[in-house]
Amino acid sequence: MSKRGNFHFITGGARSGKSSFAERLALNSGKEVRYIATAEALDEEMATRIKEHQKRRPASWITIEEPYRVTSVLEDIGKEEGMVLIDCLTLLISNLLFPPSAGENGGLSEDDLLLELKSLARLARESCADVIIVSNELGLGVVPEYPQARLFRDMVGWANQIMAREADHAFFLVSGVPLDLKKLCVTDHL
Repeated sequence: MSKRGNFHFITGGARSGKSSFAERLALNSGKEVRYIATAEALDEEMATRIKEHQKRRPASWITIEEPYRVTSVLEDIGKEEGMVLIDCLTLLISNLLFPPSAGENGGLSEDDLLLELKSLARLARESCADVIIVSNELGLGVVPEYPQARLFRDMVGWANQIMAREADHAFFLVSGVPLDLKKLCVTDHL
């Protein structure tokens, strides 16, 4: 049986430095990096953000643009050693909950989405490759006004808990500074 890689989970607020930290971690590994990008350029602002991310990545990295089937892609490429960077879980959740083609019916149900996220976390933990998953921390602000926004915030919070629980390393970025959550933890989870 192949050796299991390390699973790194990185979260933080908007513009906290989480993607840059994840990219440095991947680059410093010295391993071949496969970057799974979950963003879709559905508007001009997002297209600009995607271009900024693309410019930062070394040309040697293999980019896989996959906004929906991240678990399947990780299952396939995680069989080989190397580094897999998934950026970002929050956009994946948005894509699966509210796919543009689904109209008012929406995407996955809450239960199906949680099953998908648990599968992703399990695969990240069991992967032969090292895996980095980047996500946003949304639960530190005000309660959203609309039910869909509250559902999204809740799903991201549950997803972050699932990922942090399964990860070997969990980091929270504040103003560009990574806090190692697993080292800061003073008690075992109940």
